[in-house]
Amino acid sequence: MITPVGFAITWAILMPLLVWLAWGSANVLQAAVLGLAGLMFWGIFEYVIHRYSFHWKPKSKLFQSFVYIMHGNHHDVPNDPLRNLMPPIASIPITGSVWLLFIALFGFVSTWAFIGFLVGYIVYDMLHYACHQWPMKSRLWLPFKKHHMRHHFGANEGNYAITALFLDRVMGSRVESLKAER
Repeated sequence: MITPVGFAITWAILMPLLVWLAWGSANVLQAAVLGLAGLMFWGIFEYVIHRYSFHWKPKSKLFQSFVYIMHGNHHDVPNDPLRNLMPPIASIPITGSVWLLFIALFGFVSTWAFIGFLVGYIVYDMLHYACHQWPMKSRLWLPFKKHHMRHHFGANEGNYAITALFLDRVMGSRVESLKAER
């Protein structure tokens, strides 16, 4: 598992490396637009993966074990600080596959979209960690924490979004409040 410091060091090394690799493949406006597109794609990707993969209920014991290892154990012990960040041994191959797919579909210039995607991922993982480990009582952060805690403590089949909260409303999976909050 990984600590927030290890997470920050990992991505503080990899992100500048990606920017360096992408440098010169697009002008500033193109890079910014592609980065924004990648960031928006992250929000959709996050929701879809969480709702349809991490909460998938397969019939096969093998796939049930896989889903449990990927996410179910987090629901069993949601506030375990070692289970609130995705370890690089999983996140790097997964995000690397997304990068290769971007390049295969759109060429090397799509590395800028991938950088936006990674920014979304990093914000997501840190926000997820914060929801579980920090008080987050300010007007800015409390809605994120409440939204995610409703997912863990009473409504596992709703509130799948961590960063793009509006997607739960759009997809009809938003849980407004729990009985204990009323």
